[in-house]
Amino acid sequence: MLKKYKVAIVGATGLVGRTALRVLEEKNLPNIEYFLFCSKKSANTKINFLNTTYITQELTESTFDNYHFDYAIFCAGGSVSKKYAPIAASKGCIVIDNSSVFRMDDNVPLVVPEVNPNDALSNHGIIANPNCSTIQAVLPLKALDDKYGIKRVIYSTYQAVSGAGRSGIEDLLNKSSGDNLKKFPYSIYNNCIPHIDVFLDDGYTKEEHKMINETRKILNKPNLPITATTVRVPVENCHGESINVELENDFDLYDVKIAFENFPNIIVVDNTQKNYYPLATIANGNDEVYVGRIRRDFSIKNGLNLWVVADNLRKGAASNAIQILEFLLSNK
Repeated sequence: MLKKYKVAIVGATGLVGRTALRVLEEKNLPNIEYFLFCSKKSANTKINFLNTTYITQELTESTFDNYHFDYAIFCAGGSVSKKYAPIAASKGCIVIDNSSVFRMDDNVPLVVPEVNPNDALSNHGIIANPNCSTIQAVLPLKALDDKYGIKRVIYSTYQAVSGAGRSGIEDLLNKSSGDNLKKFPYSIYNNCIPHIDVFLDDGYTKEEHKMINETRKILNKPNLPITATTVRVPVENCHGESINVELENDFDLYDVKIAFENFPNIIVVDNTQKNYYPLATIANGNDEVYVGRIRRDFSIKNGLNLWVVADNLRKGAASNAIQILEFLLSNK
């Protein structure tokens, strides 16, 4: 008889948690029993999932004593992960964590399954899911690094309001301004805000440092020169990124496109004569990373420009975590 795995979804009522449930319904993984957890405020919420009505339970310190979970996907934010993920891991549960708490911990693998799946097997009970903007960037970067070697990266991101949670979406849809703002320091409606997360002493935001440091860790290139500017834009869902790459070796554009087309879960949308390029409206609701506007940067030797778009709630968060779960299950 096949073992039935117990999987906890922590933060099941939140934006990423709800997306995770939707992705799990689509995948319909076999031999899994799910349990949905949330805060005290959201406990006893009814959620229709896999043709069953689930009642959410409050997450407490004793939760992982009461259930012998095999895996848990944490979608509830940093403070919850910091407190409860180590407790879960101490009880033999493997945690896949969507927060930033453990990403730069040397003892915690930071995993994008298309790029460094085997790192997940070296876990000590916790596996970190990278930042949404980092996840979509490292797929094309890995394809380039394997073929040509990467010398330097410049990120400019155009990030959707859903990356800031429900309150970010409400600020956009309600055209909020002034005292009515729930998330952003300025109205995001009809506006772009070059400010994601908090500013640090060096003038960069925490989001920009996340992209820099996480890219280095995932690609196992700790000294790779990277700089980033991250901007919040008035788009509900799906992040866009302009990525400028300096490669170690010369390249042919046709070969670059072939390398992307052959890389798992990259879709090339690149025909400027027909105005084909990645858009949020194309990526929305999908798990692939869309790459286009592929062209030389003539200002530098071996320079390349890319435009990369992905659904930040799916590939940038929930779907990547579930891909990690699938990989672990397939390697039991």
